[in-house]
Amino acid sequence: MTLDHDAVVAAVGRWSFIPRNATRVETDEYQLLHLPPWWEQPLEVRWLRPRRPLDDVLDEVVTASQRTGLAHVCCWVRMDAPEGYEDELRVRGARLDETLDVLARPVDATVDLDPPTDVELRWDTDLATFADAMRIGGEVFGGEEVDDETVAAEFAQESGTFERGEGGSVVAYVGGVATGAAGLTVAGPDARLWGGAVLPQARRRGVYRALLHERLRYSREHRADLALVKARVGSSAPILRRAGFEKVGQERSYLLDL
Repeated sequence: MTLDHDAVVAAVGRWSFIPRNATRVETDEYQLLHLPPWWEQPLEVRWLRPRRPLDDVLDEVVTASQRTGLAHVCCWVRMDAPEGYEDELRVRGARLDETLDVLARPVDATVDLDPPTDVELRWDTDLATFADAMRIGGEVFGGEEVDDETVAAEFAQESGTFERGEGGSVVAYVGGVATGAAGLTVAGPDARLWGGAVLPQARRRGVYRALLHERLRYSREHRADLALVKARVGSSAPILRRAGFEKVGQERSYLLDL
């Protein structure tokens, strides 16, 4: 399988995860999500497709955001963002928060990632491993610490995805200690790789490669065609490029004070 750029862009457009306990304000012009507190940015404008003047739509978004009482809203400028959106955010004083390369590769393409043999990988099919995945994600990406009751409730909602061929989170252990975690969602032909995180003390020893290798293996096993990932330009993106991923675009997020 070779990459079809239009097909990849369409697959990226299909990728949107909204947790069950998020609150959404959605019109035909924008989607505003109030996410659980353990998310890195608990208030997001996920997409914007204005039919009216851009200023008017953004004013409405800001008003809706202010009702949450939060200090700022994270506005994502995605590959299909309207012309002038990014410029208007800057005019309003928004500051660049995150830059992600959108990368893709065929799942069936062969590449030798040479995962280290001292890294043990476990999928989150039990509560303890699921808790390790949530903890590592919080430590690396930020967000509020999650209590045991919340972890158990999330596990009850998410359990079974691994067995159904839909993916889940895989956790890396070195010497029995959880050092990294990464997520995968298989949705039809698309394998969406997300949340790759390695604790600082365990970096540069192949943990991320091991997590990537396992997610690609699972994707092949469950007949996905296209692997997609949105990677931080200064950390995981170079590793993914060496693993055969190609850049198809870029997404940026801005924090707009409320």
